[in-house]
Amino acid sequence: MSNTDFILAIEDLTVSFDGFKAVDKLNLYVDKNELRVVIGPNGAGKTTVLDLICGKTKSTSGSIKFKNKELTKLAEHEIVRAGVGRKFQTPSIYENLTVYQNLEVSYPRGRSVWGSLLFKRSDDVMTQVYKVAEEILLKDFLDMEAALLSHGQKQWLEIGMLLMQEPELLMLDEPVAGMSAKERDQTAELLNRICQNRSVIVIEHDMEFVKKIAHKVTVLHQGKILAEGSMDKVQADEKVIEVYLGH
Repeated sequence: MSNTDFILAIEDLTVSFDGFKAVDKLNLYVDKNELRVVIGPNGAGKTTVLDLICGKTKSTSGSIKFKNKELTKLAEHEIVRAGVGRKFQTPSIYENLTVYQNLEVSYPRGRSVWGSLLFKRSDDVMTQVYKVAEEILLKDFLDMEAALLSHGQKQWLEIGMLLMQEPELLMLDEPVAGMSAKERDQTAELLNRICQNRSVIVIEHDMEFVKKIAHKVTVLHQGKILAEGSMDKVQADEKVIEVYLGH
């Protein structure tokens, strides 16, 4: 497989904070329409990898190519525009706006909230809002103020706000933390649905949830890949059991 076949190709990626290598010569390749889950103990470098991909943290050395475009030289907003969406652990939704309005202001046109609220509700925006609302299980809640949604629904809304921008790579950091069992199952279905036309990278601790969604699992430990493969393969790996799953 040549580089060109991967949507994301990370090579020799290293970042040091005061001499400590949080990510150490990492090589990671993600296919088109793949749902990859990254697991590993705290301090393994999982969130740092997402920070590096989205440009929040700059690498010390190495390469991050998204659709063969080098991201390490780009600013955060340029990476978003290239087609990479990132959801952080704490939801950043507009609590006082309705679900519809939250999705509408996320439509990539006039980046500021007020710029977005002032434009006319054209058909393309409405079509996209309804399509996304259905994908994130909120089509019956479009008129509800976001503050009134359940914890799980707020997380889905935030995923929806990213989907409005039609990213080709979506990154989620612990999306089911704090969710009820039912919401976790619904989130698994939601992610399995949205990775049919985009690649998704998920950081997660909940192994039952990982089993429901992962095409492939990458185990990080001390900024390096400890193991990679199917959930079954990774779970049976002696090194992984010792470092991570055994605890």
